[in-house]
Amino acid sequence: MEIIIGSAVPLAPNFPAKKTETAPPGMIEAKLLHVRPPRKGVAGPSGMERRTKKTKDPLKGRVLTIMVADGDLLPRDLESGAYKVYLRFQK
Repeated sequence: MEIIIGSAVPLAPNFPAKKTETAPPGMIEAKLLHVRPPRKGVAGPSGMERRTKKTKDPLKGRVLTIMVADGDLLPRDLESGAYKVYLRFQK
């Protein structure tokens, strides 16, 4: 007769390992902070024109405020406006 004290060794782990999702190469993760409609007028609080060019925001457009946690991932000359930004939303 054999007496075993304790428990049997489990065949599989109790809980599946957590998968940490990282952004694919070439993609930068950002957090959406705020969404607002486009401006209706071009005048600032003082009533003066606040833009140098007369441009109109698209009527169906939305202004998104995003935050990138690691700014070192962004191009150094981002403010030049020479870049296109493509968005992909994931829940």
